[in-house]
Amino acid sequence: MVGGQYQPLTGSEMERIHQLVLRLLEDLGLSQVTPSLEQRAIAAGCRVDEDGRLRFPRALVEDVIARTRRRFTLHGLDPVHDLEIGGRRVHAGTGGAAPTIMDFETGRYRESTVADLYDIARLVDRLDNIHWYHRSVVARDTDTILDLDINTTYACLSGTTKSIAVSYTDGNSVRAVQPMLDMVAGGEGRFRERPFCTAVCCHVVPPMRFATESCDALEAAVLAGMPILLVAAGQAGATAPAALAGAVAQACAEVLAGLILCNIIDPNCRGIFAAWPFVSDLRTGAMSGGSGEQALLSAACAQMAGFYDLPNSVPAGMTDSKLPDAQAGGEKGYTISLAAHAGATMIHECAGMQGSLMGTAFESYVLDNDLLGAVLRTVKGVEVSEDALSFEAIRDVVMGAGHFLGHPQTFARMKTDYLYPEIADRRSISEWQDAGATDAREVARGRVRQLLADHYPRHISDSVDARLRERYNIVLPKARMRAGNGIW
Repeated sequence: MVGGQYQPLTGSEMERIHQLVLRLLEDLGLSQVTPSLEQRAIAAGCRVDEDGRLRFPRALVEDVIARTRRRFTLHGLDPVHDLEIGGRRVHAGTGGAAPTIMDFETGRYRESTVADLYDIARLVDRLDNIHWYHRSVVARDTDTILDLDINTTYACLSGTTKSIAVSYTDGNSVRAVQPMLDMVAGGEGRFRERPFCTAVCCHVVPPMRFATESCDALEAAVLAGMPILLVAAGQAGATAPAALAGAVAQACAEVLAGLILCNIIDPNCRGIFAAWPFVSDLRTGAMSGGSGEQALLSAACAQMAGFYDLPNSVPAGMTDSKLPDAQAGGEKGYTISLAAHAGATMIHECAGMQGSLMGTAFESYVLDNDLLGAVLRTVKGVEVSEDALSFEAIRDVVMGAGHFLGHPQTFARMKTDYLYPEIADRRSISEWQDAGATDAREVARGRVRQLLADHYPRHISDSVDARLRERYNIVLPKARMRAGNGIW
């Protein structure tokens, strides 16, 4: 589906933001660049002044924007899940780093685990409108940062054949998982041929500072041939300007700084422009992921990425509600819709997230899958063709049966023009009452139980899994990854 019809910014406003972006990069620059990247940047024409800030000449910025990759395939482990990224094609998936998850049995939030990562991956694997699995919870049952990154990668790979994404802490983590990715891909060097794991790098600490460890991960990921999600996530009113236009400009400048470094390392890199400014409730300072201002910020960042014609990502669907309730549905609906219609290439964090990204809930993924299908259908728009204008169909009905129910066009269009939700209830009130009067959350919980009871992907062979467990400290028990384990 191609978006771009919603435009919160005019052409002249985008140009003014772009000019500020260039000024920020050239006149202010970013501090705390790593020595390795500083050396590469200076060789490409950047400069570091006595204040230690890396400054980017306008000509270099505009040159990188002009020559960077505008289209690429985001590979799944199974090619059926390959996605063509770029050109305002709209895709939707998970994301986030929730430290808690709503326990499915008790309804109380608890710390999330590696098993939760794996179960969410299995769920996402069966939900058609969620196009990739970017880890959405932090596994709190790992002992070290390296164990966290290794086990996160393993759980994501094992649970789905869709493209995955992992937030790697530093270059050591990236280098540690490279053999794992190659083993799953079929042998040494095979991952690079079809890279199915994206490195998520929050390479900046807003405002306008590089994050040392994440820049190390950035460099390692580009050298490994991984797609890289370049995230700048300032919080308006805290680490970014409270004025929305300023927050957009700062985020764009911070992301472009990362994209320039990636292109200096590898001009053919798969960089994703992820300007993710978040919103604060200025009364308390708390993040407000479900606000109307957040919807505008994400849509404006998608529009600026379209201005640059870059593959991009924005966050949406980050409801402030702690439950999959009416507040959650409303906030997810308008934030995701605006991002999609603004032409965001990838909409992250739009499935499963609750509590301003601090929590998640299994049933939310099923409910959000329905919502995403409906939003994507609106992006598809109204076809206007000779057949769609329907003169012949109208003539046939007027001169014949007097209704369209049995007309061939109705049957032909039934599956091409209409989307049928899995959870949303369209029965009459009496039918619904006779069937038990369940609400959407109850239906979604039933679907979660069904999917997680019997969907245990086997795309990684037992022999490869055994080699992975021999090489790495995998904390997810093998017995937990089979049906009939007593959990679901």
